Amino acid sequence: MGTFNTSFEDSFILVGFSDWPQLEPILFVFILIFYSLTLFGNTMIIALSWLDLRLHIPTYFFLSHLSLLDLCFTTSTVPQLLVNLCGVDRTITGGGCVAQLFIYLALGSTECVLLVVMAFDRYAAVCRPLHYMAIMHPRLCQTLAITSCGAGFMNSLIQTGLAMALPLCGHQLNHFFCEMPVFLKLACADTEGTEAKTFVARVIIVVVPVALILGSYVHIARAVLRVKSMAGRRKAFGTCGCHLLVVFLFYGSAIYTYLQSIHNYSESEGKFVALFYTIITPILNPLIYTLRNKDVKGTLWKVLWRGRDSG
Repeated sequence: MGTFNTSFEDSFILVGFSDWPQLEPILFVFILIFYSLTLFGNTMIIALSWLDLRLHIPTYFFLSHLSLLDLCFTTSTVPQLLVNLCGVDRTITGGGCVAQLFIYLALGSTECVLLVVMAFDRYAAVCRPLHYMAIMHPRLCQTLAITSCGAGFMNSLIQTGLAMALPLCGHQLNHFFCEMPVFLKLACADTEGTEAKTFVARVIIVVVPVALILGSYVHIARAVLRVKSMAGRRKAFGTCGCHLLVVFLFYGSAIYTYLQSIHNYSESEGKFVALFYTIITPILNPLIYTLRNKDVKGTLWKVLWRGRDSG
């Protein structure tokens, strides 16, 4: 196949799942359902966190930010994917591709840092319960949220800049959205230097947060083991286990995608892994973090009964 240089001023064709045409209608229905549930679940969490004064505490402050991130994160790719699956238009402009890459990386990186902040919040609540509100005061919470956002957008700015500097041979992106490994695969020039720079950035934004989260949960586990009540231990371990499941799913898929060598990266496998962390993880967060919580369920029932009575 001949090669030609493509810049980000040109349009790109998102191949998506066109190699499996029989799978596209099934994927469309599946993704549309999960996207709708993601929008509903995360919007509800944000609304409930604002409506009930009992939820105006640091934990739900960060959870509402996580829900907002998940809403924007999945929306940065899924509408384009649904259009792609219909076969109506598989093209995306160069400017649109850069914007999608930047927004997607920024939101994903911000979530990586925010999950560390949430683990620290759980550590303070479990290991320092008497000083929890003094530690997690409003100014610190706002600072941590802004820092998470700043770190995420800085990481995205670096990686997007590196992607835009690549000379590309072709205009077909073998993916359903504009993602960094696909650009590295499509590059004409030697990408060793770019890979090294992006690898360092990804270690900082992915591996370091995982280590900090696991460290915080080790301290939480030690504190829980000192609880005399077996029921209390079981409840605490159940909650921590669910939180760690989200961490494992989110960071595991990110590590698979972004920390392996580009020579070992499979574009076909990458598409299905990307489906997982763009579709599945955003709906799991409201289910695991909040809808299992009795305070949130109590607020939900109160709002529903209030609406029923007013009707």
